[in-house]
Amino acid sequence: MPTPSRKKTATKSRAPLARKTTSKKSVVVPPPGVVEVGANAPDFTLSDSSGTVHHLAALRGSQVILFFYPKDDTSDCTAQACAFETKRATLKRRGVVLLAVSPDPAKTHVKFATKHGLHFPLLVDERDSIGTPRVCNLYGVWHEKSMYGNKYMGVVRTTYLIGRNGRVSTRWDRVKVEGHVDQVMAALDD
Repeated sequence: MPTPSRKKTATKSRAPLARKTTSKKSVVVPPPGVVEVGANAPDFTLSDSSGTVHHLAALRGSQVILFFYPKDDTSDCTAQACAFETKRATLKRRGVVLLAVSPDPAKTHVKFATKHGLHFPLLVDERDSIGTPRVCNLYGVWHEKSMYGNKYMGVVRTTYLIGRNGRVSTRWDRVKVEGHVDQVMAALDD
């Protein structure tokens, strides 16, 4: 004789609920592979938009602001570059070298610099045979990104402050442009 079927009832899980953080200060998680604070800044040689070659090793003895940005002439990249340009004379007086890196070609760097009056080196990080910009990859700022559901590889906006000894003294990850240049200026040695 068949046994009557039992109706299965759903049971609620008694797992603890995830806690929401209510901290006013958000925590920025660094992208994997970034150069850690205190580590030697990886050496590189890159040309700027005018063809001038820049060797990081040749800048030992100076503080270096090395900022990586995604694309010439986009709103945040323009705001960031122009904000640094406003401090360029002060940086020069203090002996600080300002370098910007993106995987855009020299031609777009020239247009960008001319259009916005930028007078610091915009370094061309040429891509390897599989499309990866060498120095962006070396500094851990080349990652998969997503916009409107589309995934692509790109630069995560990051700034490194390299000390006179060639070591990374400060790093800003996933930079929000507003107020960033003031943070960098405050971190400089006197």
